[in-house]
Amino acid sequence: MALMFLNGSAMRDEPDHHLIAGSPFVRVATTAPKYRFYAVGSNFPGLLAVAHGGAAITGEVYEMDLTVLRDRLLPAEPPELELGVIELADGEAVLGMLLRRPPVSFPQLTDITSLSSWRRFVSRESTKDTKVEVAP
Repeated sequence: MALMFLNGSAMRDEPDHHLIAGSPFVRVATTAPKYRFYAVGSNFPGLLAVAHGGAAITGEVYEMDLTVLRDRLLPAEPPELELGVIELADGEAVLGMLLRRPPVSFPQLTDITSLSSWRRFVSRESTKDTKVEVAP
């Protein structure tokens, strides 16, 4: 078993949570303030380790069997992400998905570091898409 930090659609109550079915939830956690956080085409998040200007990003830690990681989660990840080791705020090292370098080559890369949470970004985006129709 390995500890895996998730910060996107595989978290609890998110559309891809079924990919990690059976993996015990350990805790809500934040990263060390060493990462920038991006929305890639508004479809999924990506962490990028930086030397300066990083922030703490919120996510969830799961205890994950490596076969679940290998057979279910990793095949579903977009090609812009890769498995890496990240640092949590308490100094613990855990697995996590990181943006492949160089991230500047990805289309529609939006810095959402100030939101510190994929759920906050999705919530904000969904309110932008809500349109009120006025009857003629």
